[in-house]
Amino acid sequence: MVISDPIGDLLTRLRNAQKANHDALELPDSKIKREVLRILQAEGFIKSYEVIPDAPQNRIKVTLRYGQGQGQRREPVITGLKRISKPGLRVYASATELPVVLRGLGVAILTTSRGVMTAKQARRIGIGGEVLAYIY
Repeated sequence: MVISDPIGDLLTRLRNAQKANHDALELPDSKIKREVLRILQAEGFIKSYEVIPDAPQNRIKVTLRYGQGQGQRREPVITGLKRISKPGLRVYASATELPVVLRGLGVAILTTSRGVMTAKQARRIGIGGEVLAYIY
């Protein structure tokens, strides 16, 4: 199956898996998805991810992270996922216009000439790029 928006697909699968209270999910592998998941793991939004070799395409297994809720209910760590730059409308930001999500509590993920990184890292380096998503 051909996916026209792999980042949108990743975010939708994460959102749906957390709403259904799943512990893990699997999705088709791609380099950009691995980079986004690397950032989500580093920022503490997911527990882990691993690439599972498979034919004809490898798969990624993502282990979700939950916090303590009231009673038996687990609260997802990710409360919001928002796709910003879409295939039909690309959104770019210069180094001086990089977004701040929820006054620093969230993360803006962007792709730059130096790879996929958070807005905080890009601001430190002094480069801009395409704003992929907000995670909070």
